[in-house]
Amino acid sequence: MLVEKQKVLINRERLKNKLEDYADFGRTDNNGVTRLALSEIDLKVRKHFQSECEKLGMSVICDDLANMYATLPGKDNDQPPIVIGSHLDSVKKGGRFDGVLGVLTGLEVVRTIVEHDIKPEVPIVVANITNEEGARFEPAMMSSGVLSGHFDKTAMLGSTDSEGVTFGEALKNSGFEGKEENRLKDAAAFLELHIEQGPVLESESLQIGVVEGVVGMVNYEIEVNGDSDHAGTTPMPIRKDALFAANNLITEIREKMKKLDDKLVYTIGRMNVSPNIHTIIPNKVVFTLEARHQDGKTIRQVEEIIQGLPESSGKEKCDVKTTKQWNRNTVWFDEHIVNSLEQSAKNIGYSYKRMVSGAGHDAQFISTYNPTAMIFVPSVNGKSHAEDELTSWEDCENGVNVMLQTVLGLATK
Repeated sequence: MLVEKQKVLINRERLKNKLEDYADFGRTDNNGVTRLALSEIDLKVRKHFQSECEKLGMSVICDDLANMYATLPGKDNDQPPIVIGSHLDSVKKGGRFDGVLGVLTGLEVVRTIVEHDIKPEVPIVVANITNEEGARFEPAMMSSGVLSGHFDKTAMLGSTDSEGVTFGEALKNSGFEGKEENRLKDAAAFLELHIEQGPVLESESLQIGVVEGVVGMVNYEIEVNGDSDHAGTTPMPIRKDALFAANNLITEIREKMKKLDDKLVYTIGRMNVSPNIHTIIPNKVVFTLEARHQDGKTIRQVEEIIQGLPESSGKEKCDVKTTKQWNRNTVWFDEHIVNSLEQSAKNIGYSYKRMVSGAGHDAQFISTYNPTAMIFVPSVNGKSHAEDELTSWEDCENGVNVMLQTVLGLATK
């Protein structure tokens, strides 16, 4: 049956029902989701996903990292596939849309193609990438990092959760460990739809974000060492208070950072104070400093500020040590795929903007060896990684329609 592409749209009610169905796998009391990678509830949702794919006539295989690939055959199955993917795992008490919307986008695209009897020229793959969040096993984007050669598999297998279970052990017990030869290799395109996880689209009343890339970032650990003494008997002038010293350093850092580009974002996300007792002067503080910006020059300026911190904190007389933990460069997506997404949004009549992602996604690693791009849809109040994360059903529908039109354009030429 010949179908005019621009008239093929997805079924919003079906998409809504599927998103709610999948939220039942780990739904929290506050209508969020806890579904940690390779946990019992994650294994259940994986089996459900596999069953739904097979009912659509798709074949499902797994690779050695338990990444799942569901394939709808094309006219020429020797050609590289178009891959639509994201992740089914979540953070603790996360939301109903993060990750899973991208996977269900792929399923809804395939359902729409099947029900309209459209025959794609190349295979279409819907992928569920393992442990994107890194909430159970660090780091985040573990499997896509291995696929792209950024992470060492052996090191990743040894990553442990809070109970001492290794990723390797969870993998072997999952029932989803496949062969290395099944890994995602060449693709005509890798496409990921995701909630924005920020306030930009909503604040500008835009329906679609055409994502051009993912910003670079750097992370440092800063350690401040002083001396512990009695909080009531030690005069202030002779104290070596590590927390006071850390506070002074943080103030200094903020004063210098705010003079850089206004698109720079930076966060002190973790702080450990020892001995953390109210009657004892702190003798050690360790905190992290993470900064993100799309321009490598700005990131280098951030590093110069951190590396330029004094080895002694001055009047607090504490020692200061800075350690670079990791960094990543800004990743720019494939211009042809980005243009295709933009054209699809135009054709349907959605308002949109080109933008970069401040959060990391599997697409950034996969883009290093396959043509890749992303779609964002608005997040209400910019909230994500929280139980009150929300994207309207209409916005979900809009994003999947852009994905559908793009896939049809790429797969039915």
